[in-house]
Amino acid sequence: MYEAVNRCNYIMEFQDKTDFPNKTSVIAQTRFLRAYYNFILVKWWGDVPMLVDKRIRFGDQFSIDKTPRAEVYALIEADLIFAAANLPYVQNETGRVTKGAAQALLGKAYLYQDKFSEAGTVLQDLINNGPHRLLTSTEYPNMFERDWENNIESIFEVQYSDSDGGSFDCFQCLEGNYSVYFNGPRGFVDSTGKFDAGYSFNVITQEVVDVFEPGDLRAETSILDIEQYIADNPGSSYDPTAGYEQTGYFNRKYIARKGDLNIGDAALTNPDNYRAIRFADVLLMAAEALNRKPSPDDATAIIYLNRVRSRAMLADVNFTGINLTNAIYKERRVELVGEGHRFFDLVRTGRAAQEINGFTAGKNELFPIPIEEIQLSGNRWAQNPGY
Repeated sequence: MYEAVNRCNYIMEFQDKTDFPNKTSVIAQTRFLRAYYNFILVKWWGDVPMLVDKRIRFGDQFSIDKTPRAEVYALIEADLIFAAANLPYVQNETGRVTKGAAQALLGKAYLYQDKFSEAGTVLQDLINNGPHRLLTSTEYPNMFERDWENNIESIFEVQYSDSDGGSFDCFQCLEGNYSVYFNGPRGFVDSTGKFDAGYSFNVITQEVVDVFEPGDLRAETSILDIEQYIADNPGSSYDPTAGYEQTGYFNRKYIARKGDLNIGDAALTNPDNYRAIRFADVLLMAAEALNRKPSPDDATAIIYLNRVRSRAMLADVNFTGINLTNAIYKERRVELVGEGHRFFDLVRTGRAAQEINGFTAGKNELFPIPIEEIQLSGNRWAQNPGY
């Protein structure tokens, strides 16, 4: 993340040095990316070292203090407001940052600070005026397939490729999504030729499977029941003893598909994009913001929630108040399962200690700062509490 922030700040450091066509767009995209990386830093580690419009160079770590998270969020907000004001909803080149991406991330940053009114305003503007929509119930099973990357529901995707960057000796040159191969079943042989093997990490638990309501079409798209799959497809097999944890369920959204790999190491050059922000996420964030703001708008929140449920072939709900809040939390869990949001949702809403076994309140909301970073700073940066 710091390498990425530094690259953004390299551009910002020299932004007034020269002029060129589309300069404002380049700066807006840069500021979105800086906000995206800083948001990851602040939600994982809280107070973090930060410079604005200037690179952190070797030696600076001895004089730079950790920046309070409120100041980090203030920069994130400013960057995203600028990006949203200076980018179009549709770019000519697939994968480039858009106005919708900036609005969605800004709404999310507000939500993480309990700024519910602000979040509701910007997210509703995106919902009402942006070009995005939910995929239909018929389209939805294709959501995470390669041929459906950057679809109309996808607001921001991290673009990956199967390029090795020209050298197997350069890990940082690899341009693939290496989380995908980690999620697949070990020793998997798929007689249908659809899925490929992996390392059996990040498995789905039975508790998650049980949260899905009967008839929810997202269950099959999200979760691979490996034993049922093998029973349905004779000739398929996998090694049930090789994984560290064995539940029988895998994250179907992000496991390798046959034909993904054209070059290099399958674990490091998978081309499957990460769907960082989807329109379904925006609808649910907006629903939560409207429900939790000082003057709730539960009527609109229910509409947004039920749009997501209807796509999943589930009946509408008609809750208000805290019951609606809990319904939104549950919907986020099943809609976004396997996409990396659940832990942070639990932390920001104060539910982590009651939901996560072994979670220590006052400690595990943040991750420990790597000891190498603390030593590199000459012990200037204090470890996060409890570690």
